[in-house]
Amino acid sequence: MSYATYEFDGRRRVGRVDGDRLVPLRGLTELGLETPADVLAAATELPDEAVALNQVRLCPVVPNPDKIICVGLNYLTHVGETGRELPKYPVLFTKFASSLVGPDDDIVLPAESHQVDYEAELTVVIGRTARRVSKEDALEHVLGYTVANDITMRDYQYKTHQWLQGKAWDRSTPLGPYLVTPGEADVSAAGVRTLLRGEKLQESDTSHLIFDIPTLVSTISEFTTLLPGDLILTGTPGGVGYRREPQLFLADGDEITVEVDGIGRLVNRVRAES
Repeated sequence: MSYATYEFDGRRRVGRVDGDRLVPLRGLTELGLETPADVLAAATELPDEAVALNQVRLCPVVPNPDKIICVGLNYLTHVGETGRELPKYPVLFTKFASSLVGPDDDIVLPAESHQVDYEAELTVVIGRTARRVSKEDALEHVLGYTVANDITMRDYQYKTHQWLQGKAWDRSTPLGPYLVTPGEADVSAAGVRTLLRGEKLQESDTSHLIFDIPTLVSTISEFTTLLPGDLILTGTPGGVGYRREPQLFLADGDEITVEVDGIGRLVNRVRAES
């Protein structure tokens, strides 16, 4: 099944995706900490209150996660284009809930940055509390999957050896459009790509992850408790704008598309901050 967090008629709700409409779930206002896997599975549907998708605003799938943990350098092609050594341990950094925007929201180019880049990523949504879980048990803690565009301000990212200031800008990271449950998702070799200005800029699949999803969940849960609704952005393939020759960055008026086969597709407009 697939689910969305959405706003309609002044209310925020969770709905099951049913074709071109959303069927709300009783008592649920957003996917996240209060919707672990057992709660979501047991929720009562309200078919009489179903609403068409084109009548709602889709929110970030999980609007207020406790943690957003991102993985850098997790595809060989991306490691190669950066000229770095193959990592032996996942390269991790964080974002904040304030970084997220919905799947139909604009990506706003801040006046301070002149190197705004794209990164298509499969995203894991945690469904059960996980601490020191083994790789063998890791997938039991996954609620589902969604798509993120890890928008990065490269000129800020490389101001220091830490990446935070380039990765965690407010309202910079589209997430969605839906949460796809594991039973509906095959992420063993799902295609991941980016399209901009009529050109395919990134193309790979998740079989090429250096650290697979069980490894990431297990590794991260070793040092911090993963909670329902927490997000793990699993990394991006090669082809990012900063590493192209000539370099390519997002510009006012662009439409950027990132997609993961079987999980979803994000299409966002880019506009300069007024």
